[in-house]
Amino acid sequence: MSIELLTLLFFGALLFFLILGLPLAFVLGGVSVIFLYFTWGFDSFFMVVSQIWSTMGSFTLVAIPLFVFMAMILERTGVARDLYRMMHLWCGGLRGGLALGTLGICAVFAAMVGISGAAVVAMGTIALPSMLERGYDREMALGVINTGGGWGILIPPSIMMILYALITDVSVGQMFAAGILPGILLMVLTSIYILVRCQLQPELAPALPREQRGTWPEKLRALRAVLLPIGVVVMVLGSIIGGVTTPTEAAAMGVLGALISAAVYRQFKWSVLYGAAIRTFKLTGMIMWILFAAHAFSAAYQSMGAQELIESAMAMIPFGDWGVIIAMMLIVFLLAMVLDPVGIMLITLPVFTPIVESMGFDPVWFGILFMINMEIGYMTPPFGFNLFYLKGIVPEGITMKDIYRSVVPFVIVEIIGVAIIMVFPQIATWLPELFF
Repeated sequence: MSIELLTLLFFGALLFFLILGLPLAFVLGGVSVIFLYFTWGFDSFFMVVSQIWSTMGSFTLVAIPLFVFMAMILERTGVARDLYRMMHLWCGGLRGGLALGTLGICAVFAAMVGISGAAVVAMGTIALPSMLERGYDREMALGVINTGGGWGILIPPSIMMILYALITDVSVGQMFAAGILPGILLMVLTSIYILVRCQLQPELAPALPREQRGTWPEKLRALRAVLLPIGVVVMVLGSIIGGVTTPTEAAAMGVLGALISAAVYRQFKWSVLYGAAIRTFKLTGMIMWILFAAHAFSAAYQSMGAQELIESAMAMIPFGDWGVIIAMMLIVFLLAMVLDPVGIMLITLPVFTPIVESMGFDPVWFGILFMINMEIGYMTPPFGFNLFYLKGIVPEGITMKDIYRSVVPFVIVEIIGVAIIMVFPQIATWLPELFF
């Protein structure tokens, strides 16, 4: 059977069972094992098991449950509430000030927890009612939370970056360093969009009345809210960049910082730790099973002759190597609208990474472009996770249509950010080269 027909049957079976709603790990692993058996026979299973065994011995994997546990604990403290109070006092006097403050808190949360949902849920609960109550346009408020909440994928420490590093054999520390400046770039671009639009349409995000802006003593006291988050970020990123710890050991430092935060906010309780541990076990177990299934997928598709097929297909794309990169970004962008980001990584990266390296592109730079696309996937309809996180916590009267419409301008801003990083790759590569 030709590789073209095998590819059609293989991906057709994957999409068919995913559309039926079956778990990704079972679909990815089950379909791959069946195709492996009929193309290579029973002996091919030994190859899959050996790859899984090699992955299980990776020290980097330990970082995943630690970062997840850190996020679960921080989600239950009062950090988000105090940060929003501080941003409310310092930024509320500007048109769009609460929106800018919310973006800042999302960036801080991203630098603490490494996942997307925490910031969306926290800001959707705290910031959204506050902005709507003060006359903010609902689509502006929803869009800000949606886009800022996705930065946990890009701004280190990011669990998605750890998975990318595992799949592509690049350094986790380099990926973490590479995500800092692109994260700042996206925050600056989004802030510029908000400020410009609020100047042109002041009714979208009015400034707070003078009596609600707080006194200078109140503003100065509110600054204490940033001390703990900055401490956690320094413990994690500072220890990596300073060469004190590996990314895995830094994850343990992050857990220590989260426990200290819980104690300061008087949330250091058995119920909080138990709930965080149970959610960590569930999420980590899901990630591990998907990772194991990905090895079966990679082995199955590579054994069919996928590399030759993909390379010949990419050779037909116009505009040379850059045309191939743009085509890859477009494929990931479209897949992110309908599939889980972890699944997209595990399906595409074993195919894309060898091609990217063969064309002479930096896999760390490509990884940042990939992460931003995953981030966009979290906020784009019809199946972006952030959309459904928001739907679960928005006040009555806000429909799914409102949430869908709110993301359009912010997606355009993110795409502009991707284009800038493609034109100026040093934005992603300068810090990794400097520190590593």
